[in-house]
Amino acid sequence: MSSIFSYVPIVNRFVPDNSETRTIDIPSVEIHNVETAPEKRPRTLKHLLRANHVNHSILYHDLEFHNHMPHILATAYLLGADVQQLHTIYDVEAQTLEPWHPSPAEIVEDDWKDFLGDPRYQRAYVDFFEDALALKHNYQWKGVVEEYLYDGKRPLVNCLFGGLGHPIIHLAYAFEVDSREVAMEALGMTATQYNFLHKYIDDPSYSKPSSIKSSSPLELLRKLADDNRLDGLFKESGAENIEPLFQKHEDIVLEYWNAWHLNDPVKDFELSQEVAVDVVIASVPRGTHSYNFYMCHILTTSHAVRILLPFIPPQFRINLVRQWWLFAIAVYIAVLRPKIDTDYIGPGDGQTQWDYVERKALSGPHATDAHYVKVIRAIKEAARTWGDVHERYLNAAVRFTDDFQGWVFS
Repeated sequence: MSSIFSYVPIVNRFVPDNSETRTIDIPSVEIHNVETAPEKRPRTLKHLLRANHVNHSILYHDLEFHNHMPHILATAYLLGADVQQLHTIYDVEAQTLEPWHPSPAEIVEDDWKDFLGDPRYQRAYVDFFEDALALKHNYQWKGVVEEYLYDGKRPLVNCLFGGLGHPIIHLAYAFEVDSREVAMEALGMTATQYNFLHKYIDDPSYSKPSSIKSSSPLELLRKLADDNRLDGLFKESGAENIEPLFQKHEDIVLEYWNAWHLNDPVKDFELSQEVAVDVVIASVPRGTHSYNFYMCHILTTSHAVRILLPFIPPQFRINLVRQWWLFAIAVYIAVLRPKIDTDYIGPGDGQTQWDYVERKALSGPHATDAHYVKVIRAIKEAARTWGDVHERYLNAAVRFTDDFQGWVFS
């Protein structure tokens, strides 16, 4: 049973400083330094992350799929997985991954931005960032991230949601388990998944007054669900609809994007985390088990934002959350705007607690499904961050673990 103190949101356990910079100040999650920890469990995680780094490319299956090994290993570790469970996860996940293949050419300091968005250069980008790690930053990986993520007028940090958000997810795990291997992979993934989304943050002209009255993210998504201008836009649901959406109806997307003002940044970010849970769990009518694979990325990227916010420079934090909101809108439209009804979550039984959810995550039939385990961890961390006196997050997690039978893609 959790202590009474555990119900106090961690954002209320600290007194924020009064900075003039409009930003989002929330405390960090616990950081697990597996690099130096002497115990067997963290050492196992460290060695498995290194094995993946050496043996498996970050992109595979015709450069379309993303290597989720660090995601599921770190998530399971943070939920309490033992050494054998970590090895089992590695063995299962490795079956689908591929070895590294040479890039068409090397990347050097003078041309490193010339190949952004080209997944064929995944090996070259990881090599480039690892050279910087060794030769310029004395193996201090955060220095490499600082140099290349925030550099220039169009910094990479403004495009962390290419590739269905996997770059930001990867980067968040690098910070949470303090892994230089995962950090270099994250930079490589960010570089190779760079796409058109960067311009909406790089160019301030896209941020302009909206004709839609500002409200919470949940209410805006409900309005979006009823917007008949988008009826019949796509025949089938899927991530492949995202780019055509911007090509055909950028104006509508930006209307909703600009309607969320973040006037109270911390509270608004809390509301965004609530809706991130809702789009995954409260979009599934009871009895259908229709948990959408693409919508789960709205939640797992929101979780990544929560992990990263305390670590990135204050001037980038609001725009990081706005990147997430643009991504969430695009994915929601791409999967044909399913109804979100918070009553679908329902009340809990008043007895089931997080230990039950964690057991299902680590030992249940879907324990080696990276997205399933990540959704559970994201909900649990949101409860820890914001508090869960009414057990809204817990009830969502219990419903998900009990009801999940696999992902749907349409």
